[in-house]
Amino acid sequence: MGERVHTLVLAIECRIHHARSLKQKRAAIRSLIGRLRARLNASVAEVGYLEEWQHALIGVGMVSNNRRYLQQQSDLVSQILLEAGDIEVIQVESHWP
Repeated sequence: MGERVHTLVLAIECRIHHARSLKQKRAAIRSLIGRLRARLNASVAEVGYLEEWQHALIGVGMVSNNRRYLQQQSDLVSQILLEAGDIEVIQVESHWP
């Protein structure tokens, strides 16, 4: 097999200051996950801090035969996160397994 397969996993740590319950937090996170899935065609899920009201960890997974394309998609994730004004991004970690 001569083709290359590249994978990118992003770990996005967020804070939702306005959330006063898990229901409010999950509504904000669900909206962000929906935007990421729609614009990226990626696997996206809330993967950490599931029981904390104002804290979330979101995982994004993408696969391509072109590493540069995945980098562009990572930049698009940053843009989408900036548009999510009600969610503060604490940290984004990129993993290239």
